[in-house]
Amino acid sequence: SVLSRYENQITILSDYLEEFPETDEPVWILGRQHHLNTDKSKLLLDISARLWFTYRRKFSPIGGTGPSSDTGWGCMLRCGQMMLAQALICRHLGRDWQWEEHKKQPEEYHRILRCFLDRKDCCYSIHQMAQMGVGEGKSIGEWFGPNTVAQVLKKLALFDEWNSLAVYVSMDNTVVIEDIKKMCWSPAQSSSVAHSSAHVHRSALGQNKNTAGLCPGWKPLLLIIPLRLGINHINPVYIDAFKECFKMPQSLGALGGKPNNAYYFIGFLGNELIYLDPHTTQSFVDSEENGTVDDKSFHCQQAPHRMKIMNLDPSVALGFFCKEECDFDNWCSLVQKEILKQQSLRMFELVQKHPPHWPPFIPPTKPEVTTTGAELIESTDKLFELEEEFEILSV
Repeated sequence: SVLSRYENQITILSDYLEEFPETDEPVWILGRQHHLNTDKSKLLLDISARLWFTYRRKFSPIGGTGPSSDTGWGCMLRCGQMMLAQALICRHLGRDWQWEEHKKQPEEYHRILRCFLDRKDCCYSIHQMAQMGVGEGKSIGEWFGPNTVAQVLKKLALFDEWNSLAVYVSMDNTVVIEDIKKMCWSPAQSSSVAHSSAHVHRSALGQNKNTAGLCPGWKPLLLIIPLRLGINHINPVYIDAFKECFKMPQSLGALGGKPNNAYYFIGFLGNELIYLDPHTTQSFVDSEENGTVDDKSFHCQQAPHRMKIMNLDPSVALGFFCKEECDFDNWCSLVQKEILKQQSLRMFELVQKHPPHWPPFIPPTKPEVTTTGAELIESTDKLFELEEEFEILSV
């Protein structure tokens, strides 16, 4: 009855519109321009290719005794998963990769999808995110805001060696170029740290052992900018700059929505935002024996939802992905040209040097623990690892 109450409420509140209007205006989706008159099918394919994470039910209880469904509270976590999944698709498959039902997909695609399955041993699962949120002051089952989700993703990414992302969450509406370059050019882990992290072990992140990420070089950047674009309603002065962000080739869209209703915004048409809606409860899906995932329920194959931009809650988080340093340099140029120079009231600041009155910037590193902190290690596992370390030292 609780589940049906939430689902009925969402249906009533939905801004769902079945079809796009007849218009000559372009549609922008995550840095790609589409024209409804000539390539509507390409637009719908582009949207359906995005990984769509929704409420799920019947997964193993979070923390062993917690909820087995996230209906009613996990929508912002699901939106955070969608933004991160888009970054991983850009990292491994490229922005122009397309998904088609029944078409064989590369192994990287299934590996990305497995990162987000609703299991405690998947690195970006609802279990990991909810439990990591406890450190951010959020009880399991409590609703998250955009900034909290960003902080959780930043912490979890430290344990994800396969994707090897550098996650930068801006402070005080300010993006510091110097700090980002320092973080993305951090030296590779020493061999001893790399060896110990390889034991991360048969738990949450063991499946993501890094096979190619320990060489020095630019770490792919996930840049998240939490913003407050007004007090109770979005200030109209920010609208043009906000829309401009969806045109950038580095765009991962935005997290936001309405109070206690989170959406993943992926583009716009005129003064309407286009978004993926997590407020659908589906059954838990696990990977199959061969490692593939029945992925039909992870792609939204309906016409997308839209809402008027002025109905947006002012608390949002913008996302961008820069695989190479040149992508980040290009993003900085676009921000200077399109966001900062034309804004009397700036949406955010982009500065070259670390502000002297701020605490020193120290690139985040993985804590000296064997799990994410979201999972307890059984004593037998502890003993097993201690024995292995002792054998190594003896040699």
